[in-house]
Amino acid sequence: MYKINIVCVGKLKEKFFIDAQQEYQKRLNRFCSLNIVELNENMLNEEPNESQIEKSLDIEFVKIEPHLKGFVWVCDSLGKQLNSVEFSKELNQKLDESGVVTFVVGSSYGLSKKIKDKYDKISFSKLTFPHHLMRVFLLEQIYRSFCIKNKITYHK
Repeated sequence: MYKINIVCVGKLKEKFFIDAQQEYQKRLNRFCSLNIVELNENMLNEEPNESQIEKSLDIEFVKIEPHLKGFVWVCDSLGKQLNSVEFSKELNQKLDESGVVTFVVGSSYGLSKKIKDKYDKISFSKLTFPHHLMRVFLLEQIYRSFCIKNKITYHK
């Protein structure tokens, strides 16, 4: 069975995000083993400067790195943009090759340059989304990807 890891900086707090995550976890159980790792976000003062943000993101990178397995895709607005069919093809190709795909969703300040320079980046839009919402978008697109591959009409 394929394995998909989602490493997230920050925890879901709102019930509607938690409910959405649980729904997609349930739906994905038939296609893959899904593991979601929630890491604590570093706390910064109200208006951190660029140097403080960069240092904080590097600390978060150290927490993220041990969880990176298989093919790694970093969610970043400057990453490669795909439509759902293209995403499905690429995701399933990566799963066929390595058996494991790991996605990384950063904190409200994003991700360290160290991780963005080291791994492939994927973008779901040129827009910026809250990291909690991005997690739900990601889960939905992973589910859609399996539906496309298995010719299940959900994706239309």
